[in-house]
Amino acid sequence: QVQLVESGGGLVQPGGSLRLSCLASASGIIFRTNAMAWYRQAPGKERELVATITSGGSTIYVDSVKGRFTISRDNAKKTVYLQMSSLKPEDTAVYYCTILAGGRPSGYWGQGTQVTVSS
Repeated sequence: QVQLVESGGGLVQPGGSLRLSCLASASGIIFRTNAMAWYRQAPGKERELVATITSGGSTIYVDSVKGRFTISRDNAKKTVYLQMSSLKPEDTAVYYCTILAGGRPSGYWGQGTQVTVSS
């Protein structure tokens, strides 16, 4: 069984920064050999992919966050991060992390962490 726990969300003004963390309870082998991803879901919208990172550290970002968000991972700590800067009101959402399997969400999700960008 894999558990994911996100943290680091909060209320921030436009232009501000936040760093999200996702701690995995999976074994070290499972964590470091699988790609990870951050998704987000805004009110009334479908959950959307934000960024992915492979086991080797290669990253992909949705166009709307390129140049502003950075995904990274620390395999020793079994944690994946999402550094968010130059935040915009449209970044407001609940952010979730997941383990990818075959390039798709594995079905393991955390409880999410709320990010609200507002003045």
